[in-house]
Amino acid sequence: MTQTKSAFGTFVLAAIIAAVPLGAAYAADPILIGLQGPFTGGSSPMGVSMRDGVKLAAAEINAAGGVLGRQVQLVERDDEAKNERGVQVTQELINKEHVVAGLGFINTGVALASQRFYEEAKIPVINNVATGSQITKQFLPPEFPDNYVFRTSANDTIQSAMIVEEAVVRRKFTKVAILADSTNYGQLGREDLEKALDQRGIKPVAVEKFNIKDVDMTSQLLKAKQAGAQAILTYAIGPELAQIANGMEKLDWKVPMIGSWTLSMANFIDNAGKNGEGATMPQTFIQEGDTPKRKAFIAAYQKAYKVERIPSPVSAAQGYDSMYLLAAGIRQAGTTDGPKVREALENLQEKINGVVKVYDHPFTHDDHNAIKMGDPVMGQVHDGHVVRAK
Repeated sequence: MTQTKSAFGTFVLAAIIAAVPLGAAYAADPILIGLQGPFTGGSSPMGVSMRDGVKLAAAEINAAGGVLGRQVQLVERDDEAKNERGVQVTQELINKEHVVAGLGFINTGVALASQRFYEEAKIPVINNVATGSQITKQFLPPEFPDNYVFRTSANDTIQSAMIVEEAVVRRKFTKVAILADSTNYGQLGREDLEKALDQRGIKPVAVEKFNIKDVDMTSQLLKAKQAGAQAILTYAIGPELAQIANGMEKLDWKVPMIGSWTLSMANFIDNAGKNGEGATMPQTFIQEGDTPKRKAFIAAYQKAYKVERIPSPVSAAQGYDSMYLLAAGIRQAGTTDGPKVREALENLQEKINGVVKVYDHPFTHDDHNAIKMGDPVMGQVHDGHVVRAK
């Protein structure tokens, strides 16, 4: 009798399992999202701020029930701002971790070297910090019918136009020098700056290059000074930008620094000290609670990470918004299937109230840049913080 009951119980259990749809067995599986950037090194203020902004958004989404009834799980990797490391971790996220989408890419060079693996796998990736103008143009028709690379940062075509508008139109400088680092970011940005200057009939009086980790900008600054530069236009990241500001102090020569958004990085502001005062740059987000959404975001970030000043407010806000946009795309697609999520992102029906802006159909099939001309504002370093430029 006992054996009969046991056999009957086994039969009933098997019948129950058979009656459950296969998909339901996996309904609770988390949605794996790749999250990569430089979490160590000179670019880390951007990488860590972006990562923490994404994590904040993911936590809020999960607390509200997740996406498609599933929790979002971030799979983090430090790409160290190195192209070869970026390639390695991108392949690992796709092939080993089996992520269904990617967020990140801080450095233009890393993005251009690595994002091709998302394209090949037909998996969407949202660049949320890297700004090189080529990033969303790398995979275009007719060779690539569909582009899987999206972006929530202000590309360098927008930024260079704003920098030149500030220097040439607003401040009426006629002699400007360009100082840019030797990375893809610096040199592609320098090209965009020269194009924007040319459209205003201006040729830079000096164009100088330097390497990451260089600590002496005397030679470059002397050439700019001797050429009569009235302002320095920059494309670089925090540590080297501080060397430019401090180098001018050593030469007892002070002209305005007007450059790309990275002049807002904490390791520029802190390392330059008083010499960085007044540096001006485009910003998609300034750490000011001027809307309810921004006020709530700043308070949540400060509470979660126990900081007063976000190391890179732009990176944090763009990272946060990218997570919400991706979640909306998956929700609209009703699946994590890459092509369907891409299609949803390109025709997003839901308005997303982000930190940077309210996103209303931010992407189309032919335009994967969520940030448009007119979205960023000019910021300025004042007393150790970035404020709106006057």
